[in-house]
Amino acid sequence: MSDLATTTASWADAIWREALAPERQLTVSQWANAYRQLPPTSAEPGRWKTERVPYLGEIMDCLSTASQVERVVFMAGAQVGKTEAGLNWIGYVIDHAPGMMLLVMPSLDMLKRNSRTRIDPLISDTPALKAKVAAPKTREKGNTIAMKSFVGGELVMTGANAPTGLRSTPVRYIFLDEVDGYPVDADGEGDPVELAIRRTATYAGKKKIYLCSTPTLSGVSRIEKAYAESDQRKFFVPCPHCGAMQVIAWARIKWPEGEPLKATLHCEHCGEPIEERHKLKMLAQGQWQATKDGDGRTAGFWLPGLYSPFETWGEMAAEFLTVKSDPPRLQTFVNTRLGEAYEDRDTAPIEAERLLSRCEPFGEILPDEVALITAGVDTQDDRLELEIVGWGKGEESWSLDYQVLWGDPAFPEVWQQLDAVLLKRYPHVRDVPPLPISAVAIDSGGHRTPNVMEYVQPRQNRRVWAIKGRGGPGIPAWPKRPPKLKAGQLAPLYIVGVDSLKHTLISRLRIETASAGYCHFPEGRDLDYFRGITAEKPVRVYKGGVAKIKWVADSGVRNEPLDCRVYASAALHGLAASGVRAEQAIKALQEKPKNKSQTNQNPKNYYGKVIVRSKYLD
Repeated sequence: MSDLATTTASWADAIWREALAPERQLTVSQWANAYRQLPPTSAEPGRWKTERVPYLGEIMDCLSTASQVERVVFMAGAQVGKTEAGLNWIGYVIDHAPGMMLLVMPSLDMLKRNSRTRIDPLISDTPALKAKVAAPKTREKGNTIAMKSFVGGELVMTGANAPTGLRSTPVRYIFLDEVDGYPVDADGEGDPVELAIRRTATYAGKKKIYLCSTPTLSGVSRIEKAYAESDQRKFFVPCPHCGAMQVIAWARIKWPEGEPLKATLHCEHCGEPIEERHKLKMLAQGQWQATKDGDGRTAGFWLPGLYSPFETWGEMAAEFLTVKSDPPRLQTFVNTRLGEAYEDRDTAPIEAERLLSRCEPFGEILPDEVALITAGVDTQDDRLELEIVGWGKGEESWSLDYQVLWGDPAFPEVWQQLDAVLLKRYPHVRDVPPLPISAVAIDSGGHRTPNVMEYVQPRQNRRVWAIKGRGGPGIPAWPKRPPKLKAGQLAPLYIVGVDSLKHTLISRLRIETASAGYCHFPEGRDLDYFRGITAEKPVRVYKGGVAKIKWVADSGVRNEPLDCRVYASAALHGLAASGVRAEQAIKALQEKPKNKSQTNQNPKNYYGKVIVRSKYLD
């Protein structure tokens, strides 16, 4: 018998014997402490130690087979170990409680990346697992990106956007990772969370379901809703001064004026400041306490990033001061650092008249803050509309120009006009050559897709990109990797997440003072322009019991100004994806001296005064 046949036979025999053996009583944390090995790429490679993150102990143990808990919900900030707890559970299942297991990631792309960077190292660097998982490239094909066969079971992995992976085979264990990134609907077949959970129906009394995620918007967040249905446990730690138990809350993190890195936690009982150096000892003495009755089967855990041993309160305070005036970045801070759903106060309409009233004179020379310029182009059957936007630190923006170029895009004349506009260069107050438009995003939708592709194909070296907007949650503002060309396609087509870009824009239109994210508009724009840029409103709707934000257009109002700004913002994200960032460009400009000949002597002569057939400027 060949070596391969011998190995296969012995592995199959091990499966049979393991399936008949009774489950050994061991908790997930005990298994992780005894067997889990962190890969060399980890921040702390070597043997896993739950004592390093003691708050994970009870969460993992609720996933153990001896626990009566059926569903574990973990709503948390970043860098606290929610996914690592799930990886330890996977290892525990493979080694000690084998059965069918399903891992669901927000998308198939994330699944592939997670399988290579998290699952494969978990197995290959942990000897107890490597011996039980089918070796790669064997004839049984039991070790692929989407499936790992092991003695007594299988780990099946899929994306929440792939309904075929969410039905059919019954499973005993389900790991739902980053559920707030799941689409509302799995390709028309319903809520992916519900589709996945249905697969545990045949395992009544023996199933385990683990949902974890950083939250998103309040009232829309899946993980917030699941936590609200649980017993809502919080991690209480003792004050090193008075010993009173309390949660670590952002409201009690304080620092001296202008010195956020000196931030301390103030005890809610004795008021004494607690320094960062006390954190590890406090965590070791901490304990989870339920704050609600719950349903008796769901254990819910909430943990902000304030508990993380890998980030300091001072670092978080410094980050807060940077983002506090920019709603989109503040939401990210609230979600990923505080582990809280962001209270969305941005669904109220914005008055176009208010935006008109704050227009300001722009000089002939670019403001000192502008470091990059992008353009967004909307394609219609009888015209092209475009906005040219200057960007500064924290994505503060200046609308440098808005133009309407009349002409059928099926013919070259209107594209020639567009070329003339996009090749314009803008003098800067610094002693540098006039700045070009660094990136352009052109809408390829509608009836003129071939004409858009024909235009962008020879201009890709100028970062003139064809895009297509796609709505819905979880779609990034710009794809992480350049799209592959399809047969007969002249140029790449970039799919951009327009809903996230619209949400960012409407949040920033509410900023009242010049700062990160503030939107500057020049004098001369008429009311129609501002009605257009505010033509769509975010509305919370429900589908299958799941809340989502839907963008609804005002009847009779043209929304091209909104689309053009969204596309110009997408182009900025495209620049970042290609390695060009506004902060780096700003730093390079600030190192240059000011050009004394380039001064804004006539601020009323703002950019965009002379345009081609525009209906938005005088």
